[in-house]
Amino acid sequence: MDVVCLDMEGVLVPEIWIAFAEASGIPELKRTTRDEPDYDKLMHWRLGILKEHGLGIKEIQDVIATIDPLPGAKEFLDKLRSEAQVIILSDTFTQFAMPLMKKLGYPTLFCNTLEIAPSGEITGFKMRIENSKLTTVKALQSMGFDTIAAGDSYNDLAMIKASRAGFLFRSTEQIKADNPDLQAFEEFDDFLKAIENALNN
Repeated sequence: MDVVCLDMEGVLVPEIWIAFAEASGIPELKRTTRDEPDYDKLMHWRLGILKEHGLGIKEIQDVIATIDPLPGAKEFLDKLRSEAQVIILSDTFTQFAMPLMKKLGYPTLFCNTLEIAPSGEITGFKMRIENSKLTTVKALQSMGFDTIAAGDSYNDLAMIKASRAGFLFRSTEQIKADNPDLQAFEEFDDFLKAIENALNN
């Protein structure tokens, strides 16, 4: 039996930090895992910038409330979920993701948790498990599942390469150039066909 594991940001919804960077006028926050492979380093850097500007969870959630899934993402996900079990594996946080999950019809999501002070300041974060995407894919495989994985960033490559089939979706030119063995897609229709083909083979 196959389980399809999908990244969330950049694949199904816009990048939350980029949207917040634009709304807050802090361009440094546009840096994502497409730019920085070390997620721990990236998050500590982000929290430092939030503290410096006096911004907390409320300001970020206000922006997230305005974000919609990428055009065609919900239809893609609905069709895929009618054909296979799907888990969204994301390095985002529950406090960011749940409004977006509502707009996607509440698919299964495995992600992380923010540590938030009573004042609303984000003081830290708790990762669910180390190398969460790869670890989850390997755990599924240990239970007898085959996995098909897709994402757009550096932190998706390990789960993609560990899976029976794996794809890049709307990735960067650099990541595509560095991984010429991976099929890369830009449109949901083509992406769905590739996953369906993998499911049937």
